[in-house]
Amino acid sequence: MTKRFALGIFDDEDVLLHAVENVREAGVKIYEVFTPFPIHGIDDALGIERSRLPIAAFFFGLTGLCFALWLQIYTLGFDWPMIIGGKPHIALPAFIPVSFELTVLFCCHGMVITFYTISKLYPRWKTPVLDVRSTDDKFVMAIEVNENTDMTKLSQLLRDNGASEVNQKEMSKF
Repeated sequence: MTKRFALGIFDDEDVLLHAVENVREAGVKIYEVFTPFPIHGIDDALGIERSRLPIAAFFFGLTGLCFALWLQIYTLGFDWPMIIGGKPHIALPAFIPVSFELTVLFCCHGMVITFYTISKLYPRWKTPVLDVRSTDDKFVMAIEVNENTDMTKLSQLLRDNGASEVNQKEMSKF
């Protein structure tokens, strides 16, 4: 599937931030904004909702904690009970270090896998990049266009909002 994009190239992050707000107010849907470094407030300007990744992290951590407690209780209490230092078979204070470590392990691995899945950052030979300069010193606003889009109006809108140049690009893998 091939997608066409109009790319507005900006030189300054403040200009880009104001352009995002103005372009959205004009009723144009912005596909994505590519920047060489994070810009404070760009998520709000793009209308991106707050991530639900912390909720997933909580459940991954809870799963790790439950697994750690089950493993230790089953192993030391039922499968291979040993009396160590006169402690009972199920001694919860002794289980704290292992429970903490498995909680962190499950949480970290689960969050990384979830983040990569949600972001569609799968391993691939060549990562599609709309404009290489967005990894160096330029800020790129990508707007998906179709045959009904008036490119002259869109180009003028981007230039009026501070774009130093406006390009078109077709991408087959996105």
